[in-house]
Amino acid sequence: MNITLAFDVYGTLIDTQGITSSLEKYAGPQAAEFARLWREKQLEYSFRRGLMQNYVSFDICTSHALAFASSALKIPLQQSDKDSLMYQYKVLPAFADVKNGLAKAKQAGFRLFAFSNGRANDVEALLNHAGISDYFIDVVSVDEMKSYKPNPGVYSHFLRRSAATCSEAWLVSGNPFDVIGAVSSGMRAAWVKRSPETIFDPWGIAPTLTVNNLAGIAEQISRAGTAA
Repeated sequence: MNITLAFDVYGTLIDTQGITSSLEKYAGPQAAEFARLWREKQLEYSFRRGLMQNYVSFDICTSHALAFASSALKIPLQQSDKDSLMYQYKVLPAFADVKNGLAKAKQAGFRLFAFSNGRANDVEALLNHAGISDYFIDVVSVDEMKSYKPNPGVYSHFLRRSAATCSEAWLVSGNPFDVIGAVSSGMRAAWVKRSPETIFDPWGIAPTLTVNNLAGIAEQISRAGTAA
């Protein structure tokens, strides 16, 4: 059986808090709070768009979230400032463990895909900038479905696009909502719990596997697959 891994991008491979250093120019000591609120609203807006069936692309959700964070924290931004920050969001860094983890997963014979709320061209640019694009067979974007995670339809779309079945496919994500969505849709899922303070939603739907980083993901998924 060829195991297929669907790697979430934002918050799993790519560090969304990496925008903090760029925000310091505008927000000073509030930069970390600005970054957190920006990300929180970005996700909230995608959830709401999905429920409303009023789709706009993820970069527009991101732009609207930036405007909200600016207003909420009373940090005025010129349009040129917003344009600069939106560009910086497209060149965010990967987490330090990512290259090693992806290399081991590929060496183990797994089929690797990037699976994201972001548009394919934005995701490809991120992966290229981070130097990790060559590890992936393809990028699967929810933009192709005009909806967002955790809509069960987007997980089915991933399975179709990757030519995998639920029994062969794992989602790998640092986002609890994504893990719950995948498990609820019949996939297995590894939750990347990067911070000991992060709380998994108490819904009674647990990740198949919990890891602290991606360094040993291949070995741990192999063991879990054998046990299953």
